[in-house]
Amino acid sequence: MTVIGWIQILLFCAIVVALVKPLGWYMTRVFNGEATFLSPVLRPVERGLYWVGGVDERREQHWLTYTVAMLLFHVGGFLIIYGLMRLQPLLPFNPQDQSAVAADLSFNTAISFITNTNWQNYGGESTLSYLTQMVGLTHQNFLSAATGIALAVALIRGFSRSSMRTIGNFWVDVTRSTLYVLLPICIVYALFLISQGMPQTLGAYVEATTLEGARQTVAVGPVASQVAIKMLGTNGGGFFNANAAHPFENPTALSNFVQMVSIFAIGAALTNVFGRMVGDQRQGWAILAVMGTLFVSGVAITYWAEASGTSALSALGLTGGNMEGKEVRFGIVASSLFAVITTAASCGAVNAMHDSFTALGGMIPLLNIQLGEIIVGGVGAGMYGMLLFVVLAIFVAGLMVGRTPEYVGKKIEAREVKMAMLAILILPLMILGWTAVAVVFPPAVASMANAGPHGFTEVLYAYSSQTGNNGSAFAGLTGNTPFYNLTGAMAMFVGRFFMIVPAMAIAGSLAAKKSIPPSVGTFPTTGGLFVGLVVGVILIIGGLTFFPALALGPIVEHLAMNANTLF
Repeated sequence: MTVIGWIQILLFCAIVVALVKPLGWYMTRVFNGEATFLSPVLRPVERGLYWVGGVDERREQHWLTYTVAMLLFHVGGFLIIYGLMRLQPLLPFNPQDQSAVAADLSFNTAISFITNTNWQNYGGESTLSYLTQMVGLTHQNFLSAATGIALAVALIRGFSRSSMRTIGNFWVDVTRSTLYVLLPICIVYALFLISQGMPQTLGAYVEATTLEGARQTVAVGPVASQVAIKMLGTNGGGFFNANAAHPFENPTALSNFVQMVSIFAIGAALTNVFGRMVGDQRQGWAILAVMGTLFVSGVAITYWAEASGTSALSALGLTGGNMEGKEVRFGIVASSLFAVITTAASCGAVNAMHDSFTALGGMIPLLNIQLGEIIVGGVGAGMYGMLLFVVLAIFVAGLMVGRTPEYVGKKIEAREVKMAMLAILILPLMILGWTAVAVVFPPAVASMANAGPHGFTEVLYAYSSQTGNNGSAFAGLTGNTPFYNLTGAMAMFVGRFFMIVPAMAIAGSLAAKKSIPPSVGTFPTTGGLFVGLVVGVILIIGGLTFFPALALGPIVEHLAMNANTLF
């Protein structure tokens, strides 16, 4: 661990915090239907889209109607991606003549991209045509991210509204998310990435001659346009199999840093949107403080573990930390920071192989995912996931100290707590359930390249990543089999939508309630006590649901790799 390394971490945090207020102000105006500096250009386009789709932007929806519209929207996205992959050889923009993708892999990938997971059981450059990458995956990167933002805003309206039966209009929210937030930023972002050396072409792959005289095919394509929304929308589905570890997806140290900032930008700013909409920006800063506490703790542990290495590496004469699987151009600190960011923010893009991290260094990304990726989280998903924990924390605190369980003027009652618990407990059910099946089912065991604690952790990480809609992998596990494709798709679907539906039910319930002004009998929700309470509840629930399984892998492996040192 070095001073320069910590300066890089602090600089990242400072830039993200600096973006919170301006981006939060802008998004609040967008979702309140107020004019922005882009309105003269985009408002006519927005009206045209509503006219084509038959949408009345003034007509809002009940939470159930809002949720059903969202689900039907994703059915369409699934069919588009699945059809493109299966019909790939018959469609244009396929210069490498990529064949049709297998049915089980197409199914897994389609579910993956509509759930904002972007799990890759395929190598993009060796499996997919340009048309599939652009019309299938890139388009869904926009829409799944826009959906997450829309759902977060709908839940925020539940807290901010009083005695109302509606929480907004899904079609309006997803249109504004795409048109006013994601698309303008991505246009500028993609141009920046091109300036850093990232390819953006529809030309065929390039044939090159190496220094040894051998022929090599260099994959290129419309990379920058996909990487921009992949990072900004916390998607993670890379154009190349190696994702952000590939030099064409991450050409320079500057592109690496900007990509890290872009992953957190919208998710962090949504806390400010929350504060503005409920009429007290301190509430948003308190939630961001909870996220920041967990994030900095995770970065510190991961950086320490990777910089310290293990006694096993030291015995081989390898000092200076664990550089295995990390790019020399980024180093330990950037790779550790990137790993924690991507697993905290539901973005599967990686610039180092998590499988080659030390046991404890790899445990933090795993734990981030298992907590529901609420540490900033995926765009929108992290915000509504965190608010579920806030609901539980306020309810528990109110009962313990004899005060009214109330948050930003809304009483937290049995219905909200039941829905929050239903949404949160679906995660361990999918993760631990499918992991238990996989480690005893012979065809699944045959896909494990490693035995013992590390092999177990690879399986646990795979189902954690898919259920948590993250998309990163520990490697070492052959996931492109019918068993893992089908069970993984089920985990992704349940992890996304079985969490969304209860969250939207909470939004509808809260919107219908009257707002109650705070009094001496209500719990304060803007200070350090509130931050500590929420952090404590998150860690307790995470510990009770995941620690027994977690300990079998990373911690046992850490002890084995450091047999000569004290844990």
